[in-house]
Amino acid sequence: MAEPLIDPALVEAHNRQAAEALAQDYEALSRSLSRRGIDSEAILARVSALEIAVPSWGVGTGGTRFARFPGPGEPADIFDKLDDCAVIQQLGRATPRVSLHFPWDEVADMAAVKARGEALGLGFDAVNSNTFQDQPGQALSYKFGSLSHADAAVRAQAVAHNIDCIRKGQALGASALTIWLADGSNFAGQSHLARAFERYIASVAEIEAALPDDSWLLLLEYKNFEPAFYATVVQDWGSCLLAAQAVGPRARCLVDLGHHAPSTNIEMIVTRLIAAGKLGGFHLNDSRFGDDDLDAGSVDPFRLFLVFNELVDAEQRHAWDEAPALMLDQSHNVTDPIESLMLSADAARRAHAQALLVDREQLSHYQAQNDVAMAAETLRGAFRTDVTPLLAEARRRAGGAIDPVGAYRLSGYRKAAAARRPQSTGSGGGIV
Repeated sequence: MAEPLIDPALVEAHNRQAAEALAQDYEALSRSLSRRGIDSEAILARVSALEIAVPSWGVGTGGTRFARFPGPGEPADIFDKLDDCAVIQQLGRATPRVSLHFPWDEVADMAAVKARGEALGLGFDAVNSNTFQDQPGQALSYKFGSLSHADAAVRAQAVAHNIDCIRKGQALGASALTIWLADGSNFAGQSHLARAFERYIASVAEIEAALPDDSWLLLLEYKNFEPAFYATVVQDWGSCLLAAQAVGPRARCLVDLGHHAPSTNIEMIVTRLIAAGKLGGFHLNDSRFGDDDLDAGSVDPFRLFLVFNELVDAEQRHAWDEAPALMLDQSHNVTDPIESLMLSADAARRAHAQALLVDREQLSHYQAQNDVAMAAETLRGAFRTDVTPLLAEARRRAGGAIDPVGAYRLSGYRKAAAARRPQSTGSGGGIV
């Protein structure tokens, strides 16, 4: 049994205060859905099965481009991070796995990390490599690139780091490596655009060859800009798809919702990657201008719903053998990271539940008849449905909190963490 970091009796007492109201709200929602021919219990079961990984770096305070303002009780090491992730899972019951980042989460004994995770009831999701910043004692610099660098020695160093991440992932029981590349150029003529991309593919192919077995995946991210503002090596889904196709069947594309220009139709990108058999997973967050790393669904919940709408549609069409992985990827500068991650996991389940309510047969009919208004209204009708009672009931039945943020604040966990953890100091800019 997982070690609870918040007193279960406190959670139970907090739940009792809201139990009657929840029962009434869930019953009302069930009756409303029944009139539409929808079984609320079937939807609840589907929503309860949706799992989202939390990033180890997400439980710390992020920053702006100019400064970082650490909060109280910041995790000092990977074991503190696991504790915070366990609190998110205990109360929200949607995030049973943690995604680690190396060398940020570097320790000598990976077995100890795995053991602590297991004691807390946590497993491990994809591991993440870091060749976008130099580390103390690093032989060669990544200032001008890593996996696509003009210098073969720098590329070899970056490849070796990624292979080392795979080995650490094996020790944790993970089965995927995520690569996000900061390589690119800031001036026209700085880099040979074609050769840089070719070098990237060759480097990734070396990493792919080091994967332990066919159960492992290589998840490739793309980003349209930043830190390279003139030309990013893997700047969009098309480049990512070309790379994944060139590398082989175990290489897939990872869609970070914030890694697109404003107004990009992300849900259409999702359909294209599904059609190509190359959709590997998501980093869920939200944005207003670019890679803002805001809480998922906090700016445009309808877009999050539309993405899940395509995922549900693809699942019902049996468009894949394995569903894409879901992970949160956020930077928290003005909120408590634990609260934000719980709210984002809830937003993902909310979008999934709403997508499950779409009348696919009706939608297909309207689309075939070119009935634009009613096709759009079919989607909007599902999106407007308030599934809050269903999400809360799913948490309650799983032993979580009806109101996770309320229970968390009542527990005093942050204050207790601040008392036992050293105060983190501010630093230079950089969202992490």
